[in-house]
Amino acid sequence: MQPLSYLGSTADFYRTAAKGVILKSPMKVSEENPNREGLETANKNAIDIERRILETLGSHPRIVPFVQPPLLYMAGELSVVDKYLGVSANGIHLSEAGLGDLQKYIDSHNTGCEQAAEAVVYIHKKGVIHSDLRPENLPVDQIQGSYMSLWLCDFGGSTCARLGLDGGHLPDTPFFDPRMKWESTPATDIFSLGSIFYTNWPYRDSPPEWSSVQEKQAYEAQVDGWFKQGHFPPVSHVIGGNVIRGCWDHQYKTAEEVLNAVRSEIVAPTRGSVCIDES
Repeated sequence: MQPLSYLGSTADFYRTAAKGVILKSPMKVSEENPNREGLETANKNAIDIERRILETLGSHPRIVPFVQPPLLYMAGELSVVDKYLGVSANGIHLSEAGLGDLQKYIDSHNTGCEQAAEAVVYIHKKGVIHSDLRPENLPVDQIQGSYMSLWLCDFGGSTCARLGLDGGHLPDTPFFDPRMKWESTPATDIFSLGSIFYTNWPYRDSPPEWSSVQEKQAYEAQVDGWFKQGHFPPVSHVIGGNVIRGCWDHQYKTAEEVLNAVRSEIVAPTRGSVCIDES
């Protein structure tokens, strides 16, 4: 299998012999790490949490495809997949998005904001809180003309009270509100959506390139300090700026309210959209 360049925090990714299918496998920890056993156990647990949440979410056009298939079997590598994905002894199989992730496709496609909100509406209705919303977890699957299709992925850190699952994760800066309690709630995802919408704006100021981990951490600490004081980037001049600020200021109580605002203030003023049933 071919290792992929994307680096997760708890998993490694491989392209399998089956076309359009990737394997997400628990990350191996160096033998020199004294916490190796505990870390590898935690990584395996994150994969198991993601598997159970994906099984609960089922099939939806905004969720990365995953099912337990009758045609999937292992013979050293996958032999038959035919758009069926699921569990293996080494991890979970997911469909590969053909065009990278949203971070690699930042442009004026306002439908990306709508589809990100659609995904969050759907998982919240299923009792799942993602807890790590960011552009890298929104792969771009396909583009047909001016229409692109996003998936939401990476549920290893998510929570689902009905299943008794808590991945114990919270979003990184700037997708988490440091004014909030350190717990996963629907408001966690709604705040993250605001930062994703802002990131999707092509004329924003890009973060600097880091020369070291310490430099990145210092910048994130500075941003957290601004957010704690309620100081956010100016967005009044941005299409959908009211929606972005509404997410940051917790004006929306549900993801569905966010979606309705996106459709009326971001998508509708620019062009038509393809609406997805979130039920």
